[in-house]
Amino acid sequence: MAQDKRKIKDRMEQAQVVERDKHQKTEGSKKIEIYLTTIPTAVKKFADISDKNTSKPNYGDSLEGPFGFGRFVFPCLQRFNTIKFFMMVYLILVLLRGMMLSLVDMSLKIFVSQFFPSNSEKLLMDTSDYFATFLLSMFVAYFGGRGNRAKWVAAASILTGLSAIVFALPFFNYEIAKLSTAREEDLCVEGKKSKVCGENIIPHKSICIYLFIFGQFLHGIAGIPIYLLAITFIFEHVPTSSSGLYIGTANAALMVGYILGFLLGTSNFRMPVQEAMKAVGYVQRFRILQRNWWKSYFSIGSIAICTTLPLFCFPSNLPGAHKLRLKKSQEPPSIDRRLKNKEIKPNLKGFLYAIWCLLRNPLVLTQTFCKVTESMTLKASTYFLPLYLQTQFLITPRNSAVITGIFIIPASIIGIFLGGYIVDKLQMNIKNKLKFIMAVSLLSVVLFLLVISVDCKTANFSGINEDYDGLGIIGNLTAPCNAPCGCTTSLYKPVCGRDDKQYFTPCFAGCRATKKLTSEKAYYNCSCIDNGLTSADTDGHYIDAFSGTCNMNCFSLPLFFAFYFSATIFSNLGSTPTLMITMESVPISWTSMSLGVMFTIWRFVASFPAQIFFSRTSALCCTLWDINECGHKVQCWVYNKEQLFYTFVGIWISMQVATSLLCVYAVCRYDHVVTEKTKSLPTPIKHKKAKEEGEGEEEEEEREEIRR
Repeated sequence: MAQDKRKIKDRMEQAQVVERDKHQKTEGSKKIEIYLTTIPTAVKKFADISDKNTSKPNYGDSLEGPFGFGRFVFPCLQRFNTIKFFMMVYLILVLLRGMMLSLVDMSLKIFVSQFFPSNSEKLLMDTSDYFATFLLSMFVAYFGGRGNRAKWVAAASILTGLSAIVFALPFFNYEIAKLSTAREEDLCVEGKKSKVCGENIIPHKSICIYLFIFGQFLHGIAGIPIYLLAITFIFEHVPTSSSGLYIGTANAALMVGYILGFLLGTSNFRMPVQEAMKAVGYVQRFRILQRNWWKSYFSIGSIAICTTLPLFCFPSNLPGAHKLRLKKSQEPPSIDRRLKNKEIKPNLKGFLYAIWCLLRNPLVLTQTFCKVTESMTLKASTYFLPLYLQTQFLITPRNSAVITGIFIIPASIIGIFLGGYIVDKLQMNIKNKLKFIMAVSLLSVVLFLLVISVDCKTANFSGINEDYDGLGIIGNLTAPCNAPCGCTTSLYKPVCGRDDKQYFTPCFAGCRATKKLTSEKAYYNCSCIDNGLTSADTDGHYIDAFSGTCNMNCFSLPLFFAFYFSATIFSNLGSTPTLMITMESVPISWTSMSLGVMFTIWRFVASFPAQIFFSRTSALCCTLWDINECGHKVQCWVYNKEQLFYTFVGIWISMQVATSLLCVYAVCRYDHVVTEKTKSLPTPIKHKKAKEEGEGEEEEEEREEIRR
C-alpha cells in the first residue's frame, strides 16, 4: 500500500515537472513571438523618426515632390521646398525683368534718335513684345498649366537671359552712340544755308533694328510664364485670404525694377570721353563708348540665368498643396457653377471649348476688360502727361518726361501693393472685391477732376499765343525781326527775354551773340526783343535773354502733382484684386487658362490699337510741327491747349468710368452665376456618365480626407 502511494506521488511529481517544462517552453515561445513582433515595429518606428529628422514631408498628392534636380535630391535642401523660397527667387527674376523693360525703353529712344526709323519700324520696335504675348499666351497657359509651372518659369528665365544678349549685341558690335560734339549755337546768322534734302545712309541700320525687334519678341515670350504661370503657382500654394499680399508684392516688384533700370540707364549716358580718345582703333573706341550699355544687358541676363537652377528644382506641387486645395474647397462657393467639376480635355476641341466657357464667364470677361482699361489709363498718363506739362506749364520736353516718371511709377507701385494688402487684411470675397474696384475707380475720377481744376497763367510764347507785338502771326514762329536769320525748328531750346516773353530758340528771338554769366547762358543783340529793362554788364553788353523757360510763378503747381499722384494711386488699387477675381471665379485647374484669356485680350489692345490711337489723337492736337528739309513731319513741339486738355481728360476719365461700369455689371451677374442654380454648360454625351461617376468618387475622397 505504501509502495502504491509512493508510485502515485512519483507520477504526480513527474507530471508537475512536465507541466512546468511545458509552461516554461510556452512562455519562451510567447516571448520569442513578442520579440519577433516588437523588434521590426521598433525598427520601423525608428525609421519613421529618422525620416522625420531628415525633414521628409508627408506628400498628399502624386504631384507633390521633393526639392531637387532630377535624381539629385538632398534632405538638407528640403527646407527650400516652400512657397516663400519660390517667392524670393521669383521676385529677383521680376526685378531683373523690370530693369530690362526700362533699359529697352531707353535704348529705343537712342535707336530712334540715331537711326531715324520709319513709323512702321518704330511701331514694331515698340510693340513686338506685346505682339508676342498676344500670339502665344493661350498656348503657354494651356500646356504650361498642365505641367510643372516652376520649370516653365525657369525656361522663361533662360529666355530672359537670351533676350538680354540679343539687346546687347548691337551695342557691342555696331556704333550707335556717338561722341558728343559741341553743337553750334542756334543764333541769328544772316544768309545761313538750310540743309539740302537727301537720304542719310546709316551703316548697320537694318541689322540693328532687326536685332532689337527680335530681342523684343524673345522678351515678350519670356514674360508669359513669368506673369501668367508663376502667378497661378503662387495663388494655388497660399491661402485665399493671403494671396492678395503675395500677388500685390509680385506686381509691385516689376515697377521697382523699372525704377532701378532707369537709374542704371541714366548712368550709362555718362560716356568716358577721355578714355575713348586714348583708345586705339575704331572698334575699341565705340565699344568703350557703349560698354556701359552692353555690360548692363549682359549683367542682367547672367543673373536671370542664375535663377534657373533653383526654379528647376521645384516640383509640380509643393508639399501641402493638396491639403490646402481641400481646405479651399470648403470655402463659400465663388466659381462659376457651370464650370464646377469640369476638366480641360487634352485635345484641340477641349482647348477651344475651354476658351468658349471662359468667354461666357462674366466675371472673367469683365475683369479682363478692367485690366485693359487699367493699362489704357497708365499709358494715357505716360503719353499725354508730358505733353500737358509742356503745353499748360511750358516745361521743356526733357524735364516733363522726367517729372512724369517720378510721379507715375512710384504712385503705381504704391497703388498695386496697397490694393493687394487691403483685400488681404479685410479678407474680401469676390463681390466685395468688385465693389472695392468700383469705389476706388470713382474716387480716382474725383481726384482727377481736382487735378484739372488747377490752372496757371500761361506765359506769353512768341509765335504760339503771342504775335511778336503785332508784327507776326499766331501759329507762325517766323516774323520780320527773325526772317533773315534762317532759323529751324529741328531743336527746341527756349529762351526767356527781358520782355517776359518766351521764344522757341535764340535764333527766333533774333539773338546774334551769347556769353555765359555765372551758371546761366545769356544772349544779347536780339532783334525781336525791344521791351523790358536792361543794363550793361561788366563787358558793356546789354543782356536781352537767358536760356530756359520763363518763370510763371505758378504756386499751385505742387497741388497739381499732389492730386495727380493721389489719382494715380487710386486708379491702380484695383490691379491686384482684378487678377485675384479672375483666378477665384474658376476651378483650380482652370486658373492658368483664365489668365491666358486675360493676357491675350489685354496685350492685343495694348499693342497696336492703343499706340495708334494715342499717336493719332495727339497729332490732331498739334499746332507746331518740326518739318525737316524734305518736308516731312518729324516731331510736334507745341499743342493746342484746349484740344489736348479735353483729349487727355476724356480718355483718362472714360477708362475709369468704364472700369466702374464693368464691376457694376459683374456684381449684378454674380448671384446668377455663382449663388443660384444655373444651367450647366453642355457636356458631350459620351463623357456624361464618366463625369457623374468621377464626381461621386471625388466627393467621397474629399469626405474621407476630411475625416482623417
